[in-house]
Amino acid sequence: MKPMNRFEAIVTDIYRNEGVSIVDFDANGTALRMTALALEGIEEGSRVVVGAKASQIALAKGDTQGLSISNRFEADIEAIKTGVLLCSVRLRLGDAPFESLITADSAKRLGLAVGERVTVLIKSTELFIAERR
Repeated sequence: MKPMNRFEAIVTDIYRNEGVSIVDFDANGTALRMTALALEGIEEGSRVVVGAKASQIALAKGDTQGLSISNRFEADIEAIKTGVLLCSVRLRLGDAPFESLITADSAKRLGLAVGERVTVLIKSTELFIAERR
């Protein structure tokens, strides 16, 4: 089984200024963006695996246009495991399964259900390059 929250991607653009880099990726047709302070050995066209912690992946229903979050894409809920305090929501981006860890109260408030489509939100500062290919 593949590790969760890892997305194979190709670097499409890199913008650098004063030691900060903004990196754009194509992850199987889904555009992702990462902000990095140290970026060595990565150039346009590089094949990488981009990661995100489950606790940094937010979910939304409805309009998300008024948010500053760069990474927004649709995904279907494959499974939900609700505990007393936390809820693990399993989703999929292409062939990559991934997990969002939210509070059980948030899952209840959103009325999440298996098979439902939600908007996934990840701040660019929360993505990281897990490995180079």
